[in-house]
Amino acid sequence: MPSSESIPFSIRPALVTDVPALHALEQRCFDADRLSRRRLRHWVAADNRVFLVAEQDSQLLGYALVLLRRGTRLARLYSLAVATEGRGRGLGRALLLAAEQASVENGRLFMRLEVAASNAAAIALYQQLGYRTFGHYPAYYEDDGDALRMQKRIRHRSDDLHSLPVPWYGQTTDFTCGPAAAMMAMAALDTDYRPSVSEELALWREATTIFMTSGHGGCHPLGLALAMQRRGFECAVYLNQATPLFVDGVRSEEKKSVMRQVDADYRSAAERAGIPVICEDFTQEQLLQLLQEGALALLLISTYRLDGKRVPHWVTLSGIDERCLYVHDPDNEDGLDPLENQYLPIARDDFARMSLFGRERLRTAVVVRRQQSGTSRG
Repeated sequence: MPSSESIPFSIRPALVTDVPALHALEQRCFDADRLSRRRLRHWVAADNRVFLVAEQDSQLLGYALVLLRRGTRLARLYSLAVATEGRGRGLGRALLLAAEQASVENGRLFMRLEVAASNAAAIALYQQLGYRTFGHYPAYYEDDGDALRMQKRIRHRSDDLHSLPVPWYGQTTDFTCGPAAAMMAMAALDTDYRPSVSEELALWREATTIFMTSGHGGCHPLGLALAMQRRGFECAVYLNQATPLFVDGVRSEEKKSVMRQVDADYRSAAERAGIPVICEDFTQEQLLQLLQEGALALLLISTYRLDGKRVPHWVTLSGIDERCLYVHDPDNEDGLDPLENQYLPIARDDFARMSLFGRERLRTAVVVRRQQSGTSRG
């Protein structure tokens, strides 16, 4: 009679009927940071994940859960578990390779993961499969254990990534993405610059459009450029729309009138301040050249491909290669690890559509540079 080690296991998508066995496996494999039965049921039903199980003779031996970040080309190995009786048979490797392939089929280019720094066996497996460590995080887990952050390009390895080190800052309100993006860029260009909540709100007051589609107004690209210039940075703005921005998203004529006045005032102030306004679409090649020159850019995108909502949202460009643009996203509304919002890969074709907002197909970017030596701060 063949041993259990010689009997092949199969890998298939997780089903709702697997939840009890998944929960039991979770309890057996982990002492802390366990997924609850409710969360397992949620992820089985979710559409932004890869959830695979390995079984043998109808016995569940392991699973791999990968989260697919909407609007990006990033996948994250959220959890990988193998039962004791399934270990030593290559089951963890098979699950991970199958999860990588499924992620590629869902358009993802990168897989990221966290692993306990004390888990030598798992780290060795990940390294054998091409994962490389890019971060070490003390007291990451519930038991205060350290974690390593690892990443692998699961589809086409690029050697031409051009990126700049950009610190991440999360917006503290639902309307201050512009200031948060601006502070990330300024802190990257000047290590003496200190982001803060007070500064975030000050920038918003200087750059706001007053009103927006609903609630508080967002930030005007010229308002952001003026605010950063006051803080000693050189700015230029790509803006393909000569008419007032965001007005069509507001129904009230009174609000429209206010927004038109704000737009006109920003345009006049930018002209007086000598901020170049380039009245055309920017290209991705121009963005790459800016990065190579040591500049950064704040980019306005539509969040439709990220969360299904048509809301203007500012992000900071942090890298480009032949396939993707990489951005720092200040919005952490979902409560993700802040690392999930850094260097988010967005395919070039996806970004070309994402960077157009509204019926007017607004496309704008605020270019930021360190002030040339010999120029005094304003």
